[in-house]
Amino acid sequence: MTAVPAAVDQPVPAPTISRQLLLDSGYVLLGLPLALASFVVLIVGLAAGLGLMVTVIGLPVLSGTLYAARGLADIERLRLPAVLRQSRIRPQYRLPEPGASAWRRIFVPMGDAQSWLDLAHGILKLIVAIVTFVVTLVWWAGAVAGTLYWAYDWALPHGDPEDVDLPQLLGLGTSTVARIGLHTAIGLFFLITLPIVARGCALLQAGFGRAMLTGVAEMRNRITVLEEQKRAAVSAEASALRRLERDIHDGPQQRLVRLAMDLSRARQQLATDPDAAGRTLDEAVTQTRETLAELRALSRGIAPPILVDRGLPSALAALAGRGLIPIELRVDPELSSPAGRLDPAVESTAYFVVAEALTNVAKHSRATECQVTVARRDGRLEVGVGDDGQGGAHLAKGHGLVGIADRVRAAGGRLSVTSPTGGPTEIRAELPL
Repeated sequence: MTAVPAAVDQPVPAPTISRQLLLDSGYVLLGLPLALASFVVLIVGLAAGLGLMVTVIGLPVLSGTLYAARGLADIERLRLPAVLRQSRIRPQYRLPEPGASAWRRIFVPMGDAQSWLDLAHGILKLIVAIVTFVVTLVWWAGAVAGTLYWAYDWALPHGDPEDVDLPQLLGLGTSTVARIGLHTAIGLFFLITLPIVARGCALLQAGFGRAMLTGVAEMRNRITVLEEQKRAAVSAEASALRRLERDIHDGPQQRLVRLAMDLSRARQQLATDPDAAGRTLDEAVTQTRETLAELRALSRGIAPPILVDRGLPSALAALAGRGLIPIELRVDPELSSPAGRLDPAVESTAYFVVAEALTNVAKHSRATECQVTVARRDGRLEVGVGDDGQGGAHLAKGHGLVGIADRVRAAGGRLSVTSPTGGPTEIRAELPL
């Protein structure tokens, strides 16, 4: 076993101030024409659909308006990730059944709550877009006009005595230096605060869009993830309990039964054959030691004391030291410091992943060497176990991988298995910190 520091990836750099300013400004300024077009299309379609509701024509018009709102909402969802710095989320719309009639297809969007939220967003977004557009445009105009005032001051009329300039109102006089200095200072104020104002306007508009267009979808996705984690936790605990029961029944329980029989036989032999009783007691002592060894092994599989006392790196080093094949252990040095201790649940899950993976390597892989990598990257813990064995491992085949997947999913992480026929095999788990 060799232990060397693991390479740690650098975090993804955030956009620069200038790039973020251009993204936010473009999002806000483009938002007004899109909001105006959306308002016109949807308000006309909604009015026509409601007005013609007494006739058969109103229903298809209203349905078409909802489909148009869905398309316009998808355009907005494509623009949100640049501002909110998150992946695109699209709700699951209600779809007509295969072979549904034309009238059934017309009524489908009317029974979908998200379609009505898209319609409301397309109509109400104009109010937010106008406010953010005006504020952003004013700040851009103030920054550009103020900082470049020195370049065009000569072209402005200043000789009319009836006109009172801003420097005069502030008591700075009518000199050219006073005018240029004041307007340049105002321009610098707008320029310095422009990134903050543009960011705020973009977040205001994007936040409104996120609440209307993806809020319900995010909540549903979160509920689905929590339900999957709950099922995975129940499955993982049930599997661990069944494995523990099986191990206790096949190991310590059988030895304890034999120990009781040996002690009973020794008591009977004690009066008639003391030498045989002594040999029987010696066998009972051996059975006791072996039972204690098996119980210690089982306790290490549940929660090894070294994991609680000294942390994940020491526990993994002890685990690798008991391996049947050479194991190369790479652990992030940050995890070895007292300040780098992780949450106990994360450490337990990571230890379980490595322990089960090494057990599978020893039982099924026919490998000659193995690598274990543990690193902390971008708010998550990455655990990797690779070997040069025969491959063919898959979650559907079991071999303990299903238990690993359930334990990782219960912790909110992800598990991936790469194991082509002929090898090599790599198991990677990502656990959120």
